[in-house]
Amino acid sequence: MTERSVDRLELTTVANFRDVGGALTADGRRVAIGRVFRSAALHDASDADRAFLSGLDIRTVFDLRSVAETDAEPDPTIDGAVGVHLDVLADAETVSAPANLDKVLSDPETVAAANEKLADGSGVEHMYGAYRDLVNLPSAQKSYQGLFTRLLDGAAPALFHCTAGKDRTGWAAASFLTILGVDRDAVYDDYLLTNDMFLPAIRHVFDGFEAAGGDPDLLRPLLGVQAAYLDAAFAEVEDQFGTVENYFAEGLGIDADGQRALRDKFLDA
Repeated sequence: MTERSVDRLELTTVANFRDVGGALTADGRRVAIGRVFRSAALHDASDADRAFLSGLDIRTVFDLRSVAETDAEPDPTIDGAVGVHLDVLADAETVSAPANLDKVLSDPETVAAANEKLADGSGVEHMYGAYRDLVNLPSAQKSYQGLFTRLLDGAAPALFHCTAGKDRTGWAAASFLTILGVDRDAVYDDYLLTNDMFLPAIRHVFDGFEAAGGDPDLLRPLLGVQAAYLDAAFAEVEDQFGTVENYFAEGLGIDADGQRALRDKFLDA
């Protein structure tokens, strides 16, 4: 089980925000608190929330979204922080969670088509493929390499995010915690927090979908997270690389020395 010594950090205009630190590792160390944060998109951040983020001394904001998402809803300026854009899914055929999701899913024709797709399970199947892409796409490997090597090179305290803060961001957090030595149950605990921290923030999307004739329960697997999605990513790691350590070494170019350096930098005694 995850052991955390800090409460969740609540923001009013940034969804799915939390400290990645706090979990214990197998050797009894703890992931450092106040060093790495994760969230959903920042474009609607209020002045108060931007001031809060600045107060965390965040030095780098990593944007894992596509160019289209970033152009449509660019990150705001966070005092003291520089922005780094890493397009994880640049090589993917499609990118999930469009920035104008609430508008798309309030259109009756779109809703009717979405209802049909979601009801036949193809939406969930798409999610499995998307999580495999997070491991095997060249753009994903390049982006996660950029994230972790920059963390090694002094980018922290840092925040990484995508649109919903659940898939691209979820794999970033899950792989990071795993290479630090956090056990699998605790990694999944952190991952699944999205269902408590993001879905309530997009209640209006479910309401609009229902008002347009859709079944909101069919949206939950697509807009939330499931352990099976993360299972798919870890299974892809095993199939392609054998171990998470080999994934970091061969896929991300972070060898055993680099992995030890990550642990030294982001674990407390």
